[in-house]
Amino acid sequence: RWVDFMMRFELGLERPAARRAVSSAGTIGAAYFGGGLVPLVPYILLPSATQALWLSAAVTLVTLLVLGTIKGKMTGMPPLRSGIQTVVIGSVAAAVAYLVARWVSS
Repeated sequence: RWVDFMMRFELGLERPAARRAVSSAGTIGAAYFGGGLVPLVPYILLPSATQALWLSAAVTLVTLLVLGTIKGKMTGMPPLRSGIQTVVIGSVAAAVAYLVARWVSS
């Protein structure tokens, strides 16, 4: 009861429809698949792993900038600022993942 009360009166949220869970799961799954495919496409298309790495990084950064700009337009934040913020956050996340992987594999 407390959670229902807090959701409704403090947060202004209603209980989500039961059927919405399936469509939300599908949307999230498709977004993860599409987002995960973006950095992998250069490795599929190019014969050299070194070239694929640089192209993958560039394509990923451009994709983050575009998606961050769209997010900014949708949320009312300045689009360029939102795009740059998304690129910075994505870059930091990638760098931390890389460093953790190197640390674990050594």
